Amino acid sequence: MGLLFRVLGAGFSGLMLFSTFQPTGLWWAGPLGFALFFTVVTARRAVLLTAVQAFTMYALLLPWIGEFVGASAWIALAVVQTLYLLLFGWGLKKLWLWGAPGNAWPSSSAKSGHFAKANTSARQKASMTRGVFLSLAAALWFVAVDLLRSSWPFGGFPWGRIAWGQVGGPLAMLITVGGPAVVTFAVVFIGGLLAVLIRHLRLGFYRQSVPLSASVVVILLGAVAFTAITNNQRQQASKEGETRNVAAIQGNVPRLGLDFAAQRSAVLNNHVHRTEELGENIKNGKAPQPDIVVWPENASDVNPFSDESAAEAISGAVDAVGAPILVGTVTPEHNRMVVWTPEGAGEFHDKKFLQPFGEYMPFRDLLRKVNSYVDQAGNFQPGHGTGVVHMNNVAVGVATCYEVSFDGAFRDSVRHGAQIMTSPTNNATFGFTDMTYQQLAMNRMRALEYDRPVVIAATSGVSAIVQPDGTVTKQSRIFTPDILQADIPLRDTMTLSARIGPVLEWVLSALGCAAVILAMYAGRAARPAATPRATTKKKSSRQHS
Repeated sequence: MGLLFRVLGAGFSGLMLFSTFQPTGLWWAGPLGFALFFTVVTARRAVLLTAVQAFTMYALLLPWIGEFVGASAWIALAVVQTLYLLLFGWGLKKLWLWGAPGNAWPSSSAKSGHFAKANTSARQKASMTRGVFLSLAAALWFVAVDLLRSSWPFGGFPWGRIAWGQVGGPLAMLITVGGPAVVTFAVVFIGGLLAVLIRHLRLGFYRQSVPLSASVVVILLGAVAFTAITNNQRQQASKEGETRNVAAIQGNVPRLGLDFAAQRSAVLNNHVHRTEELGENIKNGKAPQPDIVVWPENASDVNPFSDESAAEAISGAVDAVGAPILVGTVTPEHNRMVVWTPEGAGEFHDKKFLQPFGEYMPFRDLLRKVNSYVDQAGNFQPGHGTGVVHMNNVAVGVATCYEVSFDGAFRDSVRHGAQIMTSPTNNATFGFTDMTYQQLAMNRMRALEYDRPVVIAATSGVSAIVQPDGTVTKQSRIFTPDILQADIPLRDTMTLSARIGPVLEWVLSALGCAAVILAMYAGRAARPAATPRATTKKKSSRQHS
């Protein structure tokens, strides 16, 4: 297998991983993509091929970054994310060499002839065992690298986690066990097992491949059964438990681009008018009375704490609909979601996980020389608190826009009693890109993770109402004013992921790091034994010359 073929295979595996994300949503391409990658990769080319796979995926996943600020931001972010995966490729090389000469992934390396001639059952079993071990170690190491990428620097960038591409698939429910890291681990591990299976079938090890085939089937069937049982329990709980009626308002923006906020009053008025329309429908019997109304992030970029006319407009909308409104607004220091009642502003949530290079700008003076849009970034400070506000005696967990990608956002609110969750967002700066659909997928996974419904209100779409089983019961179209309304269940359950937090992710990551460290030491220990032979050969050749 030539280098060009391997590079093309790695690139296609990156394309397959990209296709798992919404709106494409081919969840099954995740394990198959890793299977293809592990089939073409070799120890010698592990770093190169990992870079090809990673850059292909991120370059296809993140064009929305540069929608209105230029391709430089998009390409730069894709490159930075790829650099993290180079660490995975480096560790993969160490793990591979640790298993030499009997590792099981190379499909056409120098080791293949060795295995083709190994006809004994013992050697076949040893080959299979090494392949399974390598798959396990690689999956653990991938989780460790993904933890680093998702948390450092500037809080990390957990947007492109492999787990987000599994929404709608049988592996998605594993998120309830220990968060997205468990789902990511399962995808990579199954991909590795499939690569081992493919190689051994190609080499004619049919009898030894049966247990591995059965193991893959059992894992998938187990995930399907777990999902079916859990969803059935959740649906039954929804029928028996309390519900509340919620409304999500999508007012839309005057125009696309970064300057939409220049018409801040128009954005506020759009949401006021849409809420007043809901009020009229309630009076006419066309719509039920909501208990809670959610506006998007930045619905009122006119600060109602300092602008009396904005405060009056919001109060008028509250009176019209007869329910408290969760309003997205700003203060000089914070991106804020505030509960507005007939008495005025009440409890609030200040966004804790801020978007670097957007809501605040690291290295502003330096980057100003690279991109003229730098000065349009904000200067917000992270908030504090539990992430919970109370509306009509309901504890509402809030994760504003970008926060939904961080495990700690909704976890904190659920631990502090949130019965429902909401993710107000402003996606107007990303146009008609896939960004809003990728974000919706994360919210669906969070609904699964914490057994809570999620209400998504977006300025320009897509807004949605997601049930605890991850299904979307209401969804708007992008850049179209809309009102979404539905009954959602109240929940007080605590999933395992909510209880243990990041503990399982830390354990998986620690095991992955330990495996790579052991592989490094094993490789160093093996070198001295080879050195004398190499030296002898050199001396012999000199003597002959």
